[in-house]
Amino acid sequence: MGEDKTDIRLVDLSDAEALAAHLARDRAAFARWEPAQPDEYYTVAGQSARIERLLDQHGQGRSWPGVVVADGVVIGQVTAGTIIAGPFRKASLGYWIGSPHQNRGHARRASTLLLERMAGDLGLHRAEASTQLENLPSQRVLKAVGFSPYGIAHDHIFVNGAWRDGLLWELTLGD
Repeated sequence: MGEDKTDIRLVDLSDAEALAAHLARDRAAFARWEPAQPDEYYTVAGQSARIERLLDQHGQGRSWPGVVVADGVVIGQVTAGTIIAGPFRKASLGYWIGSPHQNRGHARRASTLLLERMAGDLGLHRAEASTQLENLPSQRVLKAVGFSPYGIAHDHIFVNGAWRDGLLWELTLGD
């Protein structure tokens, strides 16, 4: 699967099975970077409920929750979250790719596609992101799509039993 086959689209309830399969398989690998979730989260029912919440937030203009698709197969997610309108016109970029599809350019291509949507359809001016200080693969993706680091948020997120610092990233859209 080449990166040229990577696309994004709005998440749908029919994606629950594929997302649950990826998240269940990669649960241990993602535990280093993601907050703990209940067992239900890793099931089709749990992902269906999560998708319904995401689509509700989308309907309220608070997020654009997408899936990453390569060669017609859902391989991860990409989201413009915490959309703030008005004078800020910004959102946070988030993404993950299932382990069998990592290191093939999909995260970079999906992030680029979402940034284009954020600047275009969503009319946003700024994108933000955060990574843990040790998450070098994610930092490489953000650098590749044009983000710059601008600070450290101490005790930013509780992950894997401890508070972790976050490296904050920014990108002005349309530049």
